[in-house]
Amino acid sequence: MSSEPSSPASSERSSLPLLGRYIDHLAAERGLSSNTIQAYRRDLGMYRSYLAEVGIGDPREVVGEDLEVFVAWLRGRTSASGAPYASASVARIVVAVRGFHQFLAREGLMTSDVSAELGIPRADRPLPKALSVEVVERLLAAAAGADPRSRRDRAMLELLYGSGLRISELTDLDIDDIDEVERLVTVSGKGDKQRVVPFGDLAATALEGWLVQGRPALGPRSSAVFVNARGGRLTRQGAWQRIKGHAERVGLAADISPHTLRHSFATHLIDGGADVRAVQELLGHASVTTTQIYTLVSRGALREVYERAHPRARRTP
Repeated sequence: MSSEPSSPASSERSSLPLLGRYIDHLAAERGLSSNTIQAYRRDLGMYRSYLAEVGIGDPREVVGEDLEVFVAWLRGRTSASGAPYASASVARIVVAVRGFHQFLAREGLMTSDVSAELGIPRADRPLPKALSVEVVERLLAAAAGADPRSRRDRAMLELLYGSGLRISELTDLDIDDIDEVERLVTVSGKGDKQRVVPFGDLAATALEGWLVQGRPALGPRSSAVFVNARGGRLTRQGAWQRIKGHAERVGLAADISPHTLRHSFATHLIDGGADVRAVQELLGHASVTTTQIYTLVSRGALREVYERAHPRARRTP
């Protein structure tokens, strides 16, 4: 650790330019959303406070030991409510600091990445809840009907499950984003990053029924794929309420969240043998690490099957 600390005020000031350059990089070159940028500012603000407190005036003076102390320092902090920082919060801040030091090394501002040996604290992360294929079928069947709203809701459900879209991505879709011939949908995801996702036969049939027979009956024409009863773009909240209503009718309200069909899409692909990196692309995850949590869900399902079926999986009382 640095042996000649400067004053905390001067330390904080001198760390700002490099942290600011990294934030500018995230915004301009990686195209992160404003909310994500603000989260990085807050997390790196914690790091700046630590550097000021221990008297390190320039982040380029940091060594691996300083970062290990920083993690311990974080664990000793409390939030505004007085509660200790959750392990997930500590892990998130450490990821931001690692990204900052990787940036310094990549830009030639440091001779090496001093965070390379810094492990990310294990966060207690709940596994995403996925429905079984049979339960998904029940939910999709709940939107059966030939009236415009039923056709719209069936198309929404089929596309959410068939392509793994977020609800916000679904409601943002325009007619030009749907390629009915190739059965592809162009999605604008987080950070305005676009990806192209396929959809299957059943989703194609539901979409055709909605666009040809249902949508024209719901008022003025709009560029939106999914519209409300007045012909305006359906909101995220409106779409979620419709899905929740169908779930309640088939007794699934307690098992449904806005991401449930997306989680089910990913889990069923992994269960079917899909490569995790292909699933990453389909979901639009920036890192494959985020996608790998679905492999844990599948392992959990395998464990349940094993313990239920194998005669020597459990000890006989």
